Amino acid sequence: MRIVPAANQPTTFAAGAGAPSAPGVHDTLRAGVGQSILDARSNAPASAHPLESRLKNWEATQENMRMETLRRTFGAAEPIRRQMELKITQAGEWRPLALGGQKPSIHEEILRGKDNSVTWEDVYSGEESVGIVGMHDEMERKLKI
Repeated sequence: MRIVPAANQPTTFAAGAGAPSAPGVHDTLRAGVGQSILDARSNAPASAHPLESRLKNWEATQENMRMETLRRTFGAAEPIRRQMELKITQAGEWRPLALGGQKPSIHEEILRGKDNSVTWEDVYSGEESVGIVGMHDEMERKLKI
């Protein structure tokens, strides 16, 4: 049972085929703009800071620890029941985008134990610059009319 995500950062670095004048540096003219093929396959953060890889896995590690604690305390049925309830909640509720449809519902937040916290994503969702789709357009798209 882990409290903090495992360190995915390599302890050694091997210079790959990069720019001829600077080994290990991404060669934009040869490989193109963006991540290299190796970075895209591993789903690793593009930066080399060790803390970023741990923060990427923080929520999953905390959820696994919570489920393991429930399993040890109440048996195998409790985490299975909670996962089933969470799946039903995610699949059964649909909200239009005008009402914040992509955000998790209050039921999902209660099941995850996050109903009493306000995070950065709750306040600044990133949807401020996106145009709001009309209610009728979204219903037509959902019902395939």
